[in-house]
Amino acid sequence: MTLQPGWRWSEHVKPIAGTELCEKAPHFQYHVSGTLRIQTADGRTFDAVAGQVTALPSGHDAWVVGDEPVVIVDWWGASDYAR
Repeated sequence: MTLQPGWRWSEHVKPIAGTELCEKAPHFQYHVSGTLRIQTADGRTFDAVAGQVTALPSGHDAWVVGDEPVVIVDWWGASDYAR
């Protein structure tokens, strides 16, 4: 999956998903490039960067930080995140 600079789940997917946060799909991801900032339902925020693997529970927002696209291999969740 490639997310372009300016992309944010709460702006671009929330209207499709109809939920306040990404609640329908937990994710298991490998981050190839770029910086993805993630904010969990409890307000915790962290950055995922190239070379990291993340396991995101349901209930989060995420957005691209900076001018570089974010490239992610999402083994679990991406195919369901806007349903």
